[in-house]
Parts: sequence; structure tokens; C-alpha cells
Amino acid sequence: MKTVLGLMGRGGEGPRKGEKMKTVLGILLFVPCIVFSTVELVWAIQLDQNCEGYLKRAADANTVEMAKEELGKAIEYAEEKKLTEGYTSILYKTPNEDVGFWYKNLKASSDELGRVKPETPQLERTNILMKLRETLLDSNDGKTSVTVPPGISKYPYNTAWAFVLTLAVVAAIAGAILICVDNFE
Repeated sequence: MKTVLGLMGRGGEGPRKGEKMKTVLGILLFVPCIVFSTVELVWAIQLDQNCEGYLKRAADANTVEMAKEELGKAIEYAEEKKLTEGYTSILYKTPNEDVGFWYKNLKASSDELGRVKPETPQLERTNILMKLRETLLDSNDGKTSVTVPPGISKYPYNTAWAFVLTLAVVAAIAGAILICVDNFE
């Protein structure tokens, strides 16, 4: 009954101004979390469109020429975005997060494709394409995925991103608490 009367205010005039402000503030505290989640999604899409997609196409290519062209696009993006060295991890370094190794592997694959000449036998060309496919793709639990370091879509801002996202999550939790407390008084 107290909640109903509190929401109605004096004389049935609706919620008090202070209660409305708490609810609005609580909702606004969710905004950073939504914004950062959207930015993260956009970065992931951009990486997929400009790098991972071309790596997948290079792995699927039936000719050395097609593979070289597609791999070249992915390498160009990696160089443009400075995805050439470092680690995507924040607290500790693990081999799968080594951006430098990943980039050098892409370059080595490109160099190997570049050494193929018109007189290179078809069997050797096929072996090179098979090796490229094994380099660019991973298979886990029957699913095939492009080999990229985890967290590379946010690289080189991984540390700052983790800090800001943590603040946004804390703000969202504070907003939820504010809304819940305000509505259950």
C-alpha cells in the first residue's frame, strides 16, 4: 500500500519528482553498457568483413592466384589497423593471443603463394592450397572457424576497452539497483 500511495504522491498527482529522477538516472546508467556493446559489435563486424572473410575465401580458393588475392586483402587490412605485433591478452600472454605470430604466419603463407610459378606442377599447387587451408582455418567440435587471435577486433585497445566496459557494467548494475530500490520502496 505504501508503494502505491508513494507512486501516487499527494492527492493522486502521480510519482514525486525525486522518484522520477531516480528512475531516469537508473535508466541512463544502462546507456554506456549499450553503447559499448554496440561499438564492440561494430568492430567485430568490421574485422569479419575486412579480414576474416577474406581469410576464409583464401582458404576456400581453388587456385593459387585467387588465394593470393584474397589473402592479400586480409594482410592489407591487418597492416592498416596495425595488427602486426603484440598480444590481445590483458593480464597474461598466451600463444593463441600472439598477434605477431598470427601476422607473420599470414605473411609467410602469402610469400609461399608468391613463389608459385606457371611451371609449378599441379600437385605442388594443390599441396600449397591444402597447407594454406590448414593454416587459416581451425576445426573444433566439428565446426570450422577462421584462425585469429581472440579479442583481435578490439586490438590494440584491449586494456582500455576492458577497463571502460567494466565501468559501464558497474554503472548498469548501479542503475538496476536504483530502479529496483525506487520501485520497491
